[in-house]
Amino acid sequence: MTSSQLPPNAYTDAPQQHPNLILGSLQLLFWFVFRPQAFHNHLKRIDPSLEIHFLNRNRLRWKNSALYKLFFQTFLILPFINYFIVTLALAVLGTPLGNFPLSAFLGLLFVTVFGSAFGAGMGIGQSFGTAFTRALIFGTSFDVGFTVAFGIGFSLNFDIASGWALSLPFGLGLGIIFAYSPDIVELDKKKHNQQVSTTMPTIVRISISLSSLVLILFTLIIVRLFFINSQFRNAFPTIILGLTINLYLPILLYPFLTVWNALLYYLDKPTIANKRTLSLLRYHSAFWDEWQRIPLIGLDKHLLEVMKHKQVEGQAAIDYLNTSHQRWAAQAAQIELDARSLQGCADVEAIREAHRNLVIDELRSEISPLLRIFSRISEDVDAALNQASAYNQRLLLRDVADKLNLQLQNFARSSDKYTVRFYPIIKSWREIATNYADELAKITELRQEIDSPYIIGVPLTLEQEIFTGRDDIGLRIEQLLRDRRRPPLLLYGQRRMGKTSLLNNIGKLLPSNIIPMFVDLQGAPSSASDHASFLYNLAREMEKSAKKQGLTLPSLAREMLKSDPFTYFYEWLDKVEQALEENTALLALDEFEVLDNAIAKGRFDEQDVLGMLRHLIQHRPRFKILLAGSHTIEEYQRWASYLINVQVVHISYLKEAEARQLIERPVKDFTLRYEPNAVERVLQLTRCHPFLVQLLCAEIIVLKNEQDPSIRRFATLADVEAAIPEALKSGGFFFADIQNNQVDLTGQAILHFIAAQGERAIVSRQTLLQQFPDADITLNLLLQRELIEEVDDGYRFQVELIRRWFI
Repeated sequence: MTSSQLPPNAYTDAPQQHPNLILGSLQLLFWFVFRPQAFHNHLKRIDPSLEIHFLNRNRLRWKNSALYKLFFQTFLILPFINYFIVTLALAVLGTPLGNFPLSAFLGLLFVTVFGSAFGAGMGIGQSFGTAFTRALIFGTSFDVGFTVAFGIGFSLNFDIASGWALSLPFGLGLGIIFAYSPDIVELDKKKHNQQVSTTMPTIVRISISLSSLVLILFTLIIVRLFFINSQFRNAFPTIILGLTINLYLPILLYPFLTVWNALLYYLDKPTIANKRTLSLLRYHSAFWDEWQRIPLIGLDKHLLEVMKHKQVEGQAAIDYLNTSHQRWAAQAAQIELDARSLQGCADVEAIREAHRNLVIDELRSEISPLLRIFSRISEDVDAALNQASAYNQRLLLRDVADKLNLQLQNFARSSDKYTVRFYPIIKSWREIATNYADELAKITELRQEIDSPYIIGVPLTLEQEIFTGRDDIGLRIEQLLRDRRRPPLLLYGQRRMGKTSLLNNIGKLLPSNIIPMFVDLQGAPSSASDHASFLYNLAREMEKSAKKQGLTLPSLAREMLKSDPFTYFYEWLDKVEQALEENTALLALDEFEVLDNAIAKGRFDEQDVLGMLRHLIQHRPRFKILLAGSHTIEEYQRWASYLINVQVVHISYLKEAEARQLIERPVKDFTLRYEPNAVERVLQLTRCHPFLVQLLCAEIIVLKNEQDPSIRRFATLADVEAAIPEALKSGGFFFADIQNNQVDLTGQAILHFIAAQGERAIVSRQTLLQQFPDADITLNLLLQRELIEEVDDGYRFQVELIRRWFI
């Protein structure tokens, strides 16, 4: 934020004091009465030891000239100014003064000195800075109380001989003193968020006791006077009046402040405001009256007006109000600014950036759910536009349009003022997304380009049409789920074989009474810091996944899990079972190895977490457990001891018919055609590996789109061969993972040796053992990783594209 664009001393809790001695003294008094936070910060700026809090042990720096100036202003200038103002006001009102000037001046000096001494007494046993600060506060309080009380008393012409002449100023002044002083102290406590410790030093405990003793003695004196003196009894109602001044004074001032603020708003209209560098908003009472709790009418409109022409100043004002009693105006203005920003998104590029500018916090709880909707839509549009192919962009944008249609229906049923405000925005976004998807389709057809439906590097989601096959695996899982023994399942397969894609789409392969609840353990659950966070994240992922299947689960509050996480989690599972009714939940935990690493590092307790899974299997028949990973349970012994009789479901290459469909008809209306030997060559190169089929076919489409339109939509064998180098390059992360993470140095050497022999070459076991004498264990590992296969008495690569990488 550029300070040159902001008014000096505006929109801050720590304004600078005016250099003029008289004006600065009046400013100090004003801060004390209306802006206690500014008063407090001014003391700290003069000397950090001027703390009100009893734990402050710092010493005053006596060479500080500002300290003497503060002393002079508080104890000499302010009493004189107050005396002068009251005397002048009474003279203007025509009140007979009599001996008032002299008696009032002497009385003012007396109460100021008495108040200072009383405040200092409150700091007995503490640092001198604390005692000095309390002397300032109580001295100023007594000064204000005396001024107001005697001014009112004499302006009403009370007889000096009557009891009211003493009771009114005494009662009202005493009430004002204790109305202001404790608020300053309380403000300091909140500011520092300090609490009394049971292990505080003895000297501090003595200090608190002495301070309390001073208060008790003073209170006993007042009570004694109350019972023996009728004048003090008369003062009791006015004591109450003084004590409650901060309750009724804002109400009395409200009509005048409303007129003042309305005038400022009128003068800040654009036709006038443009002639000035700075706005008049800084003079609004919201920025100088901290006691006003009643909403100030029109403040939100004034903020918006300033934001329109002076954004830096407007944002500073909003930031200030967010910590004040008028935060409602800052929130209302921010909501309208968000609405205008979202409404200003005129194309998909603007929509994709919208979530980066949205600030969603719990302070605006009414609007946060709406803003989250727009934020998620913006993120979805951003993800769609990040797709490499126009086809996938259209596919995801149509999904976005469907979500927006659903939200429009929800909005139409609501009469909430915010929903009504945001309804046209979400309608506009739907039209923009739909129109852009249609435009992409027209451009693609006009250029006769081939849309690539292939998804490289990320799992296929439920919404993506390209998911193919795996019916046999779905049938196998269904059979095991119906087993009365309720065994846990392990979906085991090498990386990029489509385990996560299968779990995302498993609902398509299972009966409707089985509700998949997919949880990626690579995400929030395994990164949690404790059991409560782990179970909360687990429940949250289960809720999100079940919602995609059309089932709404009860929510689980994070706070519930803090004291006894597993007990409350089990209680939540009871509610989930009720929500399931006659259905069965399939809890699918992907990448279980990540959770095992977290247990190994000591982040979670093995017995608690794995014992919880065993409890689910044994005692909750409505829940079925399916783990997925690229390792067997035998490789993780701790899991084997908890998940007894686990049944392995192996996921490997696609069936040939499934792979052919993925090549020739990945989606409806696919425009690329292959000659038969080109399809056969893709099958030979990939061995129906799902990731490699998509990788190679995606590169074929890139190659074809660069060719002349007359031959663009027909792929030949030459096209397949030409796409191989690009596939090896763009899929480098897949091949490098094999080389660096799945095999050791001996394994790399063996793979390089076999690869050098040529395509589909078989190397005998004897030859390999001659080259690598200790290769038995490594060969078994390569077989387990499905990198090589045994043929007769030798070995060869299972997948030709992987062999090409190791040449």
